[in-house]
Amino acid sequence: MWDDFDNDDFDEDDEAEFQRERDEKKKHPLAVKSKDILELTFALVGSLDEARSELYGSLMIESASILGAKFSGAHAVDSYVIKMENAVIMKVHARSLGGLTYQLSMEETHAEEHLQLLRDALDEFKALFKEWIKTFESAERYDDGWGLFCD
Repeated sequence: MWDDFDNDDFDEDDEAEFQRERDEKKKHPLAVKSKDILELTFALVGSLDEARSELYGSLMIESASILGAKFSGAHAVDSYVIKMENAVIMKVHARSLGGLTYQLSMEETHAEEHLQLLRDALDEFKALFKEWIKTFESAERYDDGWGLFCD
């Protein structure tokens, strides 16, 4: 089975291009901020009491994790539609994560300063996000049958 695999089409230039693209994605400000948000979220969830951790923890970590994952998915393709789909999912999860900080604030479980750190990171993420979506090439639009993000 593996004897049929033809590796002649993949050369050192392809490897260098792959490494360059991977490094570019990892160093992108939105990827870096996504990682910061995930780390802040883990710290915040780790300090929750058992009941609140069970209630909010998985939601918060899921939302924080999705930010970076969807960025990577959008960064990997040229399709405007797929980029926009991923961007919308990122926006929804960033807003959800922010909303949960206000819920925790209302329950008075954390010092407001700790919650504000995550909110500030989300505000920074939002600013980077707005600049990032301006880079999407709308010429790569196509009708995927759902009618979203098309003219």
